[in-house]
Amino acid sequence: MKSFIEFVRDIYKTSDIIPLHEPRFIGNEKKYVNDCIDSTFVSSVGKYVDWFEMEFAKLMGVRFAIATVNGTAALHTVLVLAGANSDTEILTQPLTFVATLNAIAYTGATPIFIDIDRSTLGLSPEKLADFLQQNGKLSSDGTTFNKLTGKRILACIPMHTFGHPAKLDLLQKICNQYNIILIEDAAESIGSKYKEQYTGSFGLYGIFSFNGNKTITTGGGGMIITNNEDLAGRAKHITTTSKIPHKWEYSHDEIGYNYRMPNINAALGCAQLENLYKFITAKRKLAELYLDFFKNYPDIQFFTEPPDTFSNYWLNTIIMKDKESRDLFLEDTNQHGVMTRPVWKLMNRLSMYHTAWNDGLEDSKWFEDRIVNLPSSVIPDHE
Repeated sequence: MKSFIEFVRDIYKTSDIIPLHEPRFIGNEKKYVNDCIDSTFVSSVGKYVDWFEMEFAKLMGVRFAIATVNGTAALHTVLVLAGANSDTEILTQPLTFVATLNAIAYTGATPIFIDIDRSTLGLSPEKLADFLQQNGKLSSDGTTFNKLTGKRILACIPMHTFGHPAKLDLLQKICNQYNIILIEDAAESIGSKYKEQYTGSFGLYGIFSFNGNKTITTGGGGMIITNNEDLAGRAKHITTTSKIPHKWEYSHDEIGYNYRMPNINAALGCAQLENLYKFITAKRKLAELYLDFFKNYPDIQFFTEPPDTFSNYWLNTIIMKDKESRDLFLEDTNQHGVMTRPVWKLMNRLSMYHTAWNDGLEDSKWFEDRIVNLPSSVIPDHE
């Protein structure tokens, strides 16, 4: 599609390869990182870790934030805290990045795949309710079991796909009805809101990613947020190898993980966080440009933020009319140095997870054949 390639090159003002999403460093990144190096506190202890956690919690409107080495580690940690094990099942969506499922697998829990909502690309409340009405059994102690397997349905993990919030109030209501823990995979949705509340702050836990391709980056990093003081303390404890505080002795009171974010990464994150709103404003401007462009192509739908939401538009997304047109678009753009990508292969199609139960996944399959992600880096002159 020559006109689209020319359009994107005009936006980014380059004849070089245009990546899908690259970071922008426009603030205090070098200053804070150099200060961290000068201090020699570049590992998991230092002022920038504390500062990053404090500022992130303040931004999200929650009481506690715990920084981790990546988003996968953050999700694994909260699943451990929730009690996930081989006797439990976790409800989630098949249209997500593989890290969501890997974190579940680390605990030995079994995933259950519920279809997505067409208006959000996130887990469908209606199909979640259908599954639980048909297969969920609330026991006398308040826990819900799967009538098909006898296992406890422990948690539900919706993922805010490409930064677009799922229908959190409905999902929360259903989870509360069945005493299922709501854990938000907000890896892609920093700064997005559902009904004026930040994603990640609805569930008992929310997790975020600061990988190099995210809206803000720490190079590699993640974050856990929660309003529960005891859970926050436990999260910090087990992500620092469960070490008992002491001036010189090394003692550990349970199995822990070396999951804490290094101070040098947090220094980068502090600087990035200072420009989060600039980045989101620029990304929303880019989304407007794409929306206007694709109005001239009736066979292509630009995916816009769902009702009652404010999206960070992490990755801009179009919906092609069929798989053939999707593949032609991908081939043409990538051959001409404009990086576009299909959505991830559905998780139930991967060999590791193909035996997991699913509800048919009609809408997930439909989108899998049609989604294309477009270059979504912050436009340099709109920072």
